[in-house]
Amino acid sequence: MPLYEYRCLDCKKRFDVFMTYAEYGKKAITCKHCSSINVTRKIGRVRIAKSEESRLDDFSDPSSLEGLEDDPVALGKMMRRMSGELGEDMPPEFDEVVDRLEKGQSPEDIERDLPDLANDPGPGMGGGFGGGMDDDF
Repeated sequence: MPLYEYRCLDCKKRFDVFMTYAEYGKKAITCKHCSSINVTRKIGRVRIAKSEESRLDDFSDPSSLEGLEDDPVALGKMMRRMSGELGEDMPPEFDEVVDRLEKGQSPEDIERDLPDLANDPGPGMGGGFGGGMDDDF
């Protein structure tokens, strides 16, 4: 049986109701907390399943990478979004670097403050920053 989420307009509390598809729209719903009939159905978020390939397509457009070298905040947001799309467990160092970028700290300053990142790849880091974050690509 599907689970439907409701919110009471009187006591403002949320509650769930199990009912069949046949019962939906016909069964009277009352608040489980205050017994009010003044309730409204809450519609949950819709999730769309995407393949890994389609999720990574968002990052394959070169125009989406424009200006990242000059904007540490945007670079940090892109890195966090990409790690979320990949679904990989990243080491704590990754989160520290991304947090610093999102606060506006330059990659050069991060590399200077955390010199071990460039030398110690750590699990999942793929070789640190590749010998320096300021390398030309």
